[in-house]
Amino acid sequence: MASTTAVAVWGTGNMGTTAIRSLTAFPGLRLAAVITSAADKAGRDAATFAGLAESAGVAATTDVNAALAECDAVAYMASGDIRPDDALADIERCLRAGRHVVTPSLYSLYDPRSAPPDWVARLSAAAAHGSAALLVSGVDPGWANDALAVTAAGLCTRIDTITCQEIFDYSTYDQPYAVRVSCGFGGPMDETPMMLLPTVPTMVWGGNIRLIGRGLGLDIDDITEEVERLPLEESVDTVMGRFEKGTQGAFYLRVVGWSGGRARVVVEHITRIHPACAPHWPQPDEGVGDHRVIVDGDPRLTIVTRADVPGGTRADGGNTTAANRLLGAIGWLATQKPGIYDGLDVPLHPPLPPEVEATRWR
Repeated sequence: MASTTAVAVWGTGNMGTTAIRSLTAFPGLRLAAVITSAADKAGRDAATFAGLAESAGVAATTDVNAALAECDAVAYMASGDIRPDDALADIERCLRAGRHVVTPSLYSLYDPRSAPPDWVARLSAAAAHGSAALLVSGVDPGWANDALAVTAAGLCTRIDTITCQEIFDYSTYDQPYAVRVSCGFGGPMDETPMMLLPTVPTMVWGGNIRLIGRGLGLDIDDITEEVERLPLEESVDTVMGRFEKGTQGAFYLRVVGWSGGRARVVVEHITRIHPACAPHWPQPDEGVGDHRVIVDGDPRLTIVTRADVPGGTRADGGNTTAANRLLGAIGWLATQKPGIYDGLDVPLHPPLPPEVEATRWR
């Protein structure tokens, strides 16, 4: 591949716009194409989706073949939440065309060893056919739920439990579908939202739990889910409008990986629609949210991370780190054998030539 790798972004939603923004400055990469399924977005400059002041010089297109002809790799950022089969087919198409793919869209592929065998077979065959490689990593953000947790554990002598924790206030997160439908904020307490339905949390985060266990020599033999939901005690106003008293205002989700009868690896989400809800639950150290890796052992180690981008929310910052984790893997994938890779395979900071790495500095 060329020293500057051409990347197409597939999708112009939350993660797609984040990837577009990053690709305008990412070391060793350049934005080559933007793929959209919406006819009314075709022809628009990519900068308009990412809120950039200057033209990106790349127009969105609905012509997938034309976009693939312009790139070496694809950042597949279209949602796979409610269209996993379509997302799988899209990614398979890119791999067969010889394009390396990075994506957060297929939760089951976070840990390829426990993913549906037919998915693995299809994507492995496509990768072999196109001599391409694939990395699937999360958006919450993926690096904190795999590579960072395993790295942190290496600083401890003994480990009892590892917890990957997200604490977030969604009052400034202007994503109505994700907030109101997927998470159920503002919905009735007698209806369980999609994200919290039984088995869904395990489908989303189970791969991360197994990955951390494997990275530390531990077999996860069971995964359980615990959910607590609380209503709003008063109506609140947010960037998405009003959320009424008595509707869902917060949830505390725990996905627990067990080994030998002991809880070992835990993913927690403490999520609110307003900071006034569930004040007795864990709170971010500052602002609207942070991510933590907590190793309960010797020593007891807590790593707190947060990300902010100019003019954006902390959610935008977190999404940027998730996108950059994926984009940063592209050069590494290009040097590997065709196949499917996971968050423990790919270094958190894959090596770049010094002259390319130096461009990261302002």
